[in-house]
Amino acid sequence: MNDRHGHPAGDAVLAATARRLNDWVGRHGIAGRIGGDEFVAIVTDPAHTTGFNALRTALDRPVHHNGEALPVSASVGRSRRADLPVPTLTDALFAADTAMYAVKGHSRRNTQH
Repeated sequence: MNDRHGHPAGDAVLAATARRLNDWVGRHGIAGRIGGDEFVAIVTDPAHTTGFNALRTALDRPVHHNGEALPVSASVGRSRRADLPVPTLTDALFAADTAMYAVKGHSRRNTQH
């Protein structure tokens, strides 16, 4: 994004991604940027979100910046606390990364859970 459209466009995409994640988790979780273009959303009550497919749809919407629609796509991994041998944040992030990288590269928009 930065190479083609410049750093302000990249910053606009990062800010839009943060807003979209925050909107998705609502009052039932927390969203944050880990670094670079990596984000995390921790949901305390998944039944109160619009669902995983809605998240992917929200993240894949173009971002409008300086009159241009910038294409955005996201690779998303998910882990569930019940599936973790030890429910720690480190283990949850590792499981989500593993799920994401299992499909990353197969298409521009990837989701694994």
